[in-house]
Amino acid sequence: MATAFTQLPILDISNLYSSDIGKRRAVAHEMGAASRDSGFFYVVGHPISRQRRDDLLAVTKAFFAQPLEQKMACYIGKSSNHSGYVPQGEESFYGSKPDRKEAFDISLDVSADDPDVIAATTPFLGPVQWPDDAAFRTAVAAYYAEVAELARKLFAGFALALDMPEDWFEAHLTKPASQLRLIHYPFTTDAPVDEPGIGAHTDYECFTILLPTAPGLEVMNGLGEWIDAPPMPDAFVINIGDMIEAWTNGTFAATSHRVRKVGEERYSFPYFASCDYHTMVAPLDQFVSPANPAKYPPMVAGDHLFAQTAQTFEYLKRRLADGTLKLPDSSMALSSFGQEARQRQTP
Repeated sequence: MATAFTQLPILDISNLYSSDIGKRRAVAHEMGAASRDSGFFYVVGHPISRQRRDDLLAVTKAFFAQPLEQKMACYIGKSSNHSGYVPQGEESFYGSKPDRKEAFDISLDVSADDPDVIAATTPFLGPVQWPDDAAFRTAVAAYYAEVAELARKLFAGFALALDMPEDWFEAHLTKPASQLRLIHYPFTTDAPVDEPGIGAHTDYECFTILLPTAPGLEVMNGLGEWIDAPPMPDAFVINIGDMIEAWTNGTFAATSHRVRKVGEERYSFPYFASCDYHTMVAPLDQFVSPANPAKYPPMVAGDHLFAQTAQTFEYLKRRLADGTLKLPDSSMALSSFGQEARQRQTP
């Protein structure tokens, strides 16, 4: 569980790319310590260039500067696999008001004739609903490919940190339902004081690779205090998600976080590193003992992602209400992970 940390560590992960297993293990040891202590840390020494990041920001700014009518042409509710434009007010998390942000969501771009898409058992896999903008598609797809490769390297680091084979996660990464979000937090002086950019939550997937442009991110420590996590030069913010918390039986913490009311215009690019949709996730034997029994029921990774998303997005909530959509039987309520959940469970 997260401790009473007051700041996040900064880890140089360049040695994850070393041919020396000892150097890779040393970085993994630091990743493990940060994951146990706070569930959040910064990484530098990654291979994603400043130019690649700048190109992403430029096309994102241009897209969100368009009139709402143009952006709504690729509204996420028109998609079959949860990709496209997310207007302000579309999302709200457990116990919070609708978020004051807009976004564009991109998943793995899978052909419509892919067997998993045809089978219709993987709601977040399929063709991305791209806007009619070649520059946007080129820049975003290039960034998605590079951040996905960074995620694979971090998966290997997490495996080493857990004293597991370095390639343990690879079997679950053949067609992962990982999502990249392009998020815009507009700044207005007349917004209510208590109106969040994003309400408090944990991330549903394995871990997140976040690129922010301005302050606003806050992380909850083990005392329930909100700690600032400002942008750092050339650094990504990494945080543990629900799936790795479940696999490790709470050894690695999925830490609650939020974006407070922003004091300036802000863009944010979280990549939610997931595993294959049908991956069964349950506490691994090495993390379970009589003194530390399994805390989480077995769950299908994609079903958890789908259920949490369906309880957050308005267009999916409407489908739940009218019966055209049904949550998986194993669905958990929102905010079932993280410090807020643990505090609700404490007598």
